[in-house]
Order: sequence, then structure tokens, then C-alpha cells
Amino acid sequence: MADQQALDEVVRFTSELIRIDTSNFGGGDCRERPAAEYAAERLAEAGLEPILLERTAGRTNVVTRIEGTDPAADALLVHGHLDVVPAQAADWRVDPFSGEIRDGVVWGRGAVDMKNMDAMILAVVRAWAREGVRPRRDIVVAFTADEEASAEDGSGFLADHHPELFEGCTEGVSESGAFTFHDGTGRRLYPIAAGERGTAWLKLTARGRAGHGSKVNTENAVTRLAAAVTRVGEHRWPLRLTPTVSAALTELAVLYGIEPDLTQVDLLLDKLGPAARLVESTVRNSANPTMLNAGYKVNVIPGEAVAFIDGRYLYGTEDEFRATLDRLTGPDVDWDFQHREVALQAPLDSPTYARMRAAVEEFAPDGHVVPYCMSGGTDAKQFSRLGITGYGFAPLELPEDLDYQALFHGVDERVPVEALHFGVRVLDRFLRTA
Repeated sequence: MADQQALDEVVRFTSELIRIDTSNFGGGDCRERPAAEYAAERLAEAGLEPILLERTAGRTNVVTRIEGTDPAADALLVHGHLDVVPAQAADWRVDPFSGEIRDGVVWGRGAVDMKNMDAMILAVVRAWAREGVRPRRDIVVAFTADEEASAEDGSGFLADHHPELFEGCTEGVSESGAFTFHDGTGRRLYPIAAGERGTAWLKLTARGRAGHGSKVNTENAVTRLAAAVTRVGEHRWPLRLTPTVSAALTELAVLYGIEPDLTQVDLLLDKLGPAARLVESTVRNSANPTMLNAGYKVNVIPGEAVAFIDGRYLYGTEDEFRATLDRLTGPDVDWDFQHREVALQAPLDSPTYARMRAAVEEFAPDGHVVPYCMSGGTDAKQFSRLGITGYGFAPLELPEDLDYQALFHGVDERVPVEALHFGVRVLDRFLRTA
């Protein structure tokens, strides 16, 4: 079991990593190297041999391998990203890059997404070094750059150019799973992610006839774009249940004493109350307009107008998603992928999922572990190119007044010290038996 030093270190590491500003503004505007060097130093102190790799100067990744006791066993990838989304200090109660520890809570950007998990990984492997622990299977530890943008400098680069570092890895664990979800009735749920919707960031381009703003123009690019964006934004996508989402709905229904009728999903979601938040974004595909760009002067009709859409599609539905976008955008608007990544599906009957469940239940015996599918995505998408099945497992025991999902990319991101202690204990328990 994780010792007191591990409990102290996870708090210190989380705070110190937060103080290293790795804000990812997109378009290559980020520098993860200081955080990568910090992680590599902590690993080297534990007797490991981390490798630092870059596709672009300053966009640094760290990879190391812990040898297991069973050379015939498949290896397990444990990964976390080092970059964070930007934060506006004026909006926060504390400096978002202070790593301040106040009243038993660590504050700052990355406290839950996901420097906390990075710190847990470091604390666990260092505790093993002190104790002389070796896991059953090889464990590859990876800290990546660029997850908050395209991952081209991070997991995508590692998967495409350094696959040898992940030899033998068949499964991986990372962020967004095994956190406490309070349902408002006193129940504590612990969702473990076994799937992700695919990423489809789209660029819509409408072209028309440029001209004077006072003249009749039936080929107005702005009008064409606005109509297409409205159709996309107002579209009601049909229900599409993946195996993970079906299992989540069924297990939640049984837990709440509701008939698990998957032919009436919307009605079932209504009956689940707050717990519906765990699945409501993953029973359908989605496409949300997020950005518009057109024109340069009020009395000039531009010849081109552009919009951007954040699209997400469920496992097995990409062809349907494409066909729907073709229909909704119509003949006067073109669309293409600005960024695309696959949807994922992981088995729920695997020994690894059972061990994750058991680890949570040991330290949260009154909690209820349930499967779920992430509405967004993680580096597991890129590592899937290597045949690695990804799960979301970054354990945290959270108080009822702290909304974990709202803290992702939100203001006043923070994590309780006790949540980090829980996470280290559960992660240690799982990885020892994995």
C-alpha cells in the first residue's frame, strides 16, 4: 500500500507541476519541456531511465518502462498529458498557476486535467522503488505533450514515430475515470471510462458572389453559411447506443430500481435524475457550432464565409455522421475535417476492467462503480493506432460540493488533498495487481 511519503509527494508534485505553466493555446503555442524535465527527474530519482522525445523543440514527451515479473504478460501503458488549457487569472479566486494549497485543497490549472494524475503516477512508481515492488506485467509510463490540441507533438508523434517504446502494450489507462459522482440522493458513483466518442472538428466554407452591401444578392456567402450552421446546430441526432453506453444505462437503471428499457432511452434518462449526466451526451452524435468568420466591412458582401463545428461521433457511426453533414450543409457549403480522431470502444468483461473496479471498491466500499463513455477524447485515440485498448482511470474521491466535470477547463480548478491521497491508494492497488 502507498506509504506516507507517497501521500505527501502526490500533493507536492501536483502543486509544483501546476506552477510550471504549460498552457496550450493551439497552433503549436505551448512549451511542455520544463514539466517534462521535472517528471523525468522524479522518475530518474526512482532508478528508472526516462527518455525525452520531441517532434518540435520544446514540445517534450517522457517515456519509461518498469519491468514486470511475468515476461509472458502483456504490457500496460499508463499515460498522462503535461499541457493544460489556458486560464485567465482575472477570472480566478487564486492565481491559476500558483499551485496554492489552501484549506486542504490544491488550486490551479491542471489540478484535475490532469497534473493530478501525473503526480499520482510519479508518487506510485517512486513508492515502489522504495519498497522494491515490481508489477506483474511491464508498465510503460508516458507523459505527453499537446493533448489539449491536436496531439501531433505528443501521443500522435509517439505512436507514429516511436512505436518500439510501447512494444507489448495491449491496454492503457489515463484520465477521466473512477472519480466520485454524487447523484444528489446520497449515492456515490464511480464511473470508469470504457469508450470515447470520435473527434470531428469541422470547417464549413460557403462561397458566393461578392458585392456592394446595398445591392440585391441571392448568392450571399454569409446567408448560405448562416443557414447551414443553423441546420447543423438545430439537428436532432438519432439515438445510437454503443455497448458501453448500453451497459451504463442498464447498470444505472438496476441501481435505481428502474426497468432498463433501452427502447425508451429518453424516458429512462428522465427517470435517472442527476445520474443521467453520465450518459446523456453519449447516446447520440453531436455537432455544435463554435466559431464564425466572414467579411471585413459592413457595406461589402464577402465572397466567402467560414464556420467551425465541434463534432463528436459514437463508435461505429462515422459514416452516418459524414452523410448527415453532407445533407445538412447542402450544395452551397463545403465542409472538411480540421481535426479528426477515431471513436473508441473497450471491453467491460476484461480482467483489467475487473481489477480497476476492485481497486475502487476496496477504498470506496459504499460506492457504486459503473461504466461510461467519454463525450470527448484523450490520448487513448492516438495510442489506439498501436492496438492499445484505452480506459479512463484517474481515481479521485471528491466531496459533494465539488463538481468534477465542471472543473475540466473551468474557472477555479482545484482538487482536495484527500482526493489525491485516495487516488494514489487506488492507483497503487490497481497497478500492483494489473
